[in-house]
Amino acid sequence: MYFAFDILHTGPRVERRVVCQSKKSIPNINLTSVGEVKSGKRKTPHKFRMSSETQAESKKTRLSMETEIQGNFMSGPPDLSTPMDGTIDLHSRQFRATRANNILEHRSLLDIYSDPAVPRLTSIICTLGPASREVDTLKKLINAGLNIARLNFSHGDHEYHKGTIANVRTAAEQLDKVIGVALDTKGPEIRTGLLEGGGSAEIELVAGKTLVLSTDTKYAECGTAERIYVDYTNITDVMQVGQLVFIDDGLISLCVKSKTKDALTTEIVNGGLLGSRKGVNLPNVDVDLPALSDRDKRDLKFGLDQGVDMVFASFIRKRDDVQAIRKELGEAGKRILIISKIENHEGVRKFDEILEESDGIMVARGDLGIEIPTEKVFLAQKMMISRCNKAGKPVICATQMLESMVSKPRPTRAETSDVANAVLDGADCVMLSGETAKGKYPIEAVDVMHRISREAEAAIFHRQLFESLRYANFEILPTVTTMAVAAVDAAFAHNAGAIVVLTTTGRSARMVAKYRPNCPVLSVTRDSMTARQLHLNRGCFTLLYPGEVQEPWEQDMRARIAWAMDKGKEIGFLKTGMSVVLLTGWKAGLGHTNTMRILSVA
Repeated sequence: MYFAFDILHTGPRVERRVVCQSKKSIPNINLTSVGEVKSGKRKTPHKFRMSSETQAESKKTRLSMETEIQGNFMSGPPDLSTPMDGTIDLHSRQFRATRANNILEHRSLLDIYSDPAVPRLTSIICTLGPASREVDTLKKLINAGLNIARLNFSHGDHEYHKGTIANVRTAAEQLDKVIGVALDTKGPEIRTGLLEGGGSAEIELVAGKTLVLSTDTKYAECGTAERIYVDYTNITDVMQVGQLVFIDDGLISLCVKSKTKDALTTEIVNGGLLGSRKGVNLPNVDVDLPALSDRDKRDLKFGLDQGVDMVFASFIRKRDDVQAIRKELGEAGKRILIISKIENHEGVRKFDEILEESDGIMVARGDLGIEIPTEKVFLAQKMMISRCNKAGKPVICATQMLESMVSKPRPTRAETSDVANAVLDGADCVMLSGETAKGKYPIEAVDVMHRISREAEAAIFHRQLFESLRYANFEILPTVTTMAVAAVDAAFAHNAGAIVVLTTTGRSARMVAKYRPNCPVLSVTRDSMTARQLHLNRGCFTLLYPGEVQEPWEQDMRARIAWAMDKGKEIGFLKTGMSVVLLTGWKAGLGHTNTMRILSVA
């Protein structure tokens, strides 16, 4: 009987032990390292032979242990008091399931009494509004799990958002935390006009009756139950007889019966009460709206002045839309990340070109669920998340994740499953909208999302996921990618408490995060913008190094490593005896990451 191990670590010796509640032990296997791994050298599988006596003892112990564990499985919560000190606890991090041979076996071994044991790796994005923009509330949100603050520019003026950004930075500074700021553009929306009676007026639309949608501006502020204004002048060119128009998040649907140069005559299919300035969706229609309105351009300029870290670009339909935003940001905004929101048919069809041009993707399921059939939304979500995972670009799952918590202190069971499934699908971030912007329970919503995400992360079949990502393409890998794969592989093999990456631009940390380690990626950087932006990538915990640059470079590197280890212990990520995978360069500057070591926390 042979056991093959890939040795990817350094140090004199490594001892791996398995501990469990049965108090029976499996014979220890001591492995000797083969030295420091650098790019250009292949991993060498080494074989170790066990004696027949050891084999028999191991088999007997294993069968006895598995029988006892199976008997206790699901019978009650185990004792979870054993500290994570570099050993493996069968009741922690769904350990038994991780040793499965296939996905069916993995799922059958999931244990509701297993402790996730590691910090949450998925980032939480919170939309800020009246319920959450004050400093005291923001501090509570940050402590509950907020990583990125989203400002929705569909609402509020620049003075309002300026105050919110200042509050976010004040709260983060007081808590000594790194928090990203995202500007969400209004985008090229289509909306109805004002109704007779003003902004608070409503009209009742009755199914079977006729409603005219006019682009004539003389109806812009005097809509009635027979005729309303729509602000998209080319609607009569792109719409055909028989196609549907959705209004107010799809609550009202109309079927086009005829059209003229400046009006569509429609039959009301689903009626209801309609207010002023409601959103209009045209499913299965390629509209020719510009990527940026004049208002969006002013908002981007404001965001530049305020130093936002990323832009969530609404209603992206094609590559050209992303390029237009990048051009508008110009040289001054070249470091701002563009996250494209996919919200329509055209965006789904042209997803690959959008992904290639973007820094990340948001699966914006609100408008998307109107533009495409409801039963297709989950397919689009899984497709987009998987393609982002393969490309190594961050992906956000958003809209109605814990919608009931706008007014209730607990989510529905379906909502908790929705959040968990987004994490299981591979989302880097999950987002709260109205729950934190206007809801009654913003702190509770973040806490619930935090707890669901931790449990879902522990339930991921990491070994299968890692192998899938590792062999997603068969090209010769660049150095930084090779080292990232090796670091994650070593973290799995060594049950590492963390992977520590020294980075300037964040590229090395993002590459490690792409391969989905089941431990935190402690990303040490001096660049504050890089630190804030890394929250977009699952598993990246940014440590903003405060020290001055030291000479020679080797001394500076050792200082950053020592500080990262101390910081990791201070925040509770690392404990004495844990293994840590370290990824560094071999000299100063960008693009030199090629050295991996395994350290033990003192």
